[in-house]
Amino acid sequence: MNSGKPLVIEAAVNGSTAKQLNPHVPRTVEEIVASAMVCVDAGAGIVHNHNDEPNLGAPSIHSADPYEAAWSRIREVHPGLLMHPTTSGERSAAIADRFSHIVELHRRGVLTMATVDAGCFAMAVDGPEGPVSLSPFGNSAADVGHLFGWCREVDLPLHLSIFEPGFLRLALAHHRAGRLPKRTKIQLYFGGPTALFGLPPTQASLNAYVEMIGATGLPWMVGVPRGDVLGSGLGAAALRAGGHIRVGLEDYAGPGQPANEELVGRAVDLGAGHGRAAVPPDDVAAALWG
Repeated sequence: MNSGKPLVIEAAVNGSTAKQLNPHVPRTVEEIVASAMVCVDAGAGIVHNHNDEPNLGAPSIHSADPYEAAWSRIREVHPGLLMHPTTSGERSAAIADRFSHIVELHRRGVLTMATVDAGCFAMAVDGPEGPVSLSPFGNSAADVGHLFGWCREVDLPLHLSIFEPGFLRLALAHHRAGRLPKRTKIQLYFGGPTALFGLPPTQASLNAYVEMIGATGLPWMVGVPRGDVLGSGLGAAALRAGGHIRVGLEDYAGPGQPANEELVGRAVDLGAGHGRAAVPPDDVAAALWG
């Protein structure tokens, strides 16, 4: 149905994944730079990375310095590459503090894409003795509105994280009101087998989100934290429905210990099999927003 439509692949290269789980995960600035470079060479059009500051707990104020150190070097080779950081979801901290590194990265002239979690949810994972509760994660509706306003003011592309259907309903309400930043990428997250949040990575779940997005024209992408977006079949379903794909060691919990560029290569091959060629960084904006 969507054969011929350009495919955008995002490489989420590390997240909080430890080297004990996969020795290929990049953690240092040097490793992040090297991983980003080979991912772009393999077909990624967007890169996302974390530093070693946590998403939950202290410190809730992240440093801009490691991002700038890595991104400045990457941009020397790929000046058009969209790269975005993470933010703390620690609810005990003010939104101005949790978002301060993003504002600082913009002030320094190295931020090419902002990021916003479009809501708050009760995070938990499934353990051998049952559910393990983590801290509530994300932003209040008021915080989301504040962040959208900042993104509109600075006119940056936005990676908008959707962990639950209510997140998307809030985002679409802002869209109807004309308050959603004009270059927004909807990032749909489906929970993997041990992630007790989000819809499961199934065709029915994807159909629900696609129906909600409807005729808005908003570009969207799928990812599966604690899962396998390609092995689950969700990636192929997204390709058929006109969506894009996020891969990488932040999310991956499939078989083996692949490197980031291997996962990007698999997504490129899957896209090619559906008549959808992966676009390089310089063509991402046109592919997503025309």
